[in-house]
Amino acid sequence: MDLALSIFFQVLVDGIVLGFMYALIALGYTMVYGVLEFINFAHSEIFVIGAFVGVEILLGFEASGSLAMLHPAFVLLVVLFAGMVISGLAAMALERVAYRPLRGAPRLVPLISAIGASFFLQDFIRLVESLWRNSFYLSYPTLPSLEKSLKIGSAVEVPIKSVLVIATALVMLLALHLFVNRTRVGIAIRAVAQDPETASLMGIPVDRIIALTFFVGGAMGGVAGVLFGLHYSLINPYSGFVPGLKAFTAAVLGGIGNIPGAVLGGIVLGLVEAFAASYLSILTNGAFGAEYKDVFAFAILILILIFRPKGLLGEKVREEGV
Repeated sequence: MDLALSIFFQVLVDGIVLGFMYALIALGYTMVYGVLEFINFAHSEIFVIGAFVGVEILLGFEASGSLAMLHPAFVLLVVLFAGMVISGLAAMALERVAYRPLRGAPRLVPLISAIGASFFLQDFIRLVESLWRNSFYLSYPTLPSLEKSLKIGSAVEVPIKSVLVIATALVMLLALHLFVNRTRVGIAIRAVAQDPETASLMGIPVDRIIALTFFVGGAMGGVAGVLFGLHYSLINPYSGFVPGLKAFTAAVLGGIGNIPGAVLGGIVLGLVEAFAASYLSILTNGAFGAEYKDVFAFAILILILIFRPKGLLGEKVREEGV
């Protein structure tokens, strides 16, 4: 019991960090679903693209010898901005090539296209990195300023990496909230999500707005990819599969199509995983370990879907005309 109490706050911090990571990825799923009502299963690869953009820029700085000379804040801003833009553009290209030609087709068709695009992007990243670096397992260079920790009290140490994840996620989530609710473009996105035909009649360029929605969702995934690489260091073309699956679970948990729901679902899932990974072994005297944390995460999802099928905050989808 003493051990359980002594690690409680550390596990809480770890769970919040993981939850915000899932939340950033989940926003890509939930924004696309809110507008088009289908799941972009290639979003996990958009997340990986962001991670690879980040590592390539950092490796380029390291090779030129400028990584140690540049201010860490400037390096982080460059890496995060580049990951955001490139992932956003990749998501826009994916929408144009894989989804727009299938718009209006039965929902299963774009779903199959999304799965195919996911496999294509995985192998494309592997091919590019194999030709460029002769390896597709890359490690993020160490940034000394991110290796430090903040000590809270006598028992809790919060790595600067974790603070970076939480702070960046909060800024991005606030920016997304203001963008969707306080700008003309955000109003147009909500109008297209509500009724694309009527939005078109009102002069809103539906195709352009849908492409922009993919860009925003992809940008969120790209930022998450860079943060993932900075936090966990090692990445490969398949690094997005498990986080992408968990983020999709978080989106469903909170209410698919619901932006606050994606955030809540991510944080809940991250906390469940962190506490399960840390406390299972303690509470069962070693009979079960951290490898069973996924069982608890998905068990909670199943319970939510049984007793509240539309998620914790409710599903937001297009209303049918009357």
